[in-house]
Amino acid sequence: MTKDELINAVIKSCKDDGLTKRLAGDVIDATFDAISKGIKKEKRFAYPSFGTFTVRNRKARKGRNPQTGEEIKIKASKTVGFKPAPTLKNSL
Repeated sequence: MTKDELINAVIKSCKDDGLTKRLAGDVIDATFDAISKGIKKEKRFAYPSFGTFTVRNRKARKGRNPQTGEEIKIKASKTVGFKPAPTLKNSL
């Protein structure tokens, strides 16, 4: 699903006929911005019946350059993981 498809789905499911595409887009952007800030600040964001986003640490490791086959070092990094709630997982 693309951002445009998400905006159209939100407009379609809303009962208010005054909701414009631009306003729906702004609300979605603000929602994802708030989720991002929550993950950065508290290292996790949980939404009941949907799932939990958490910060995960990746260890440094060795890898290979696919073009040359040369061994390289990959630095430790942080990423965001997602664990779906049981209700979402069962509905798939």
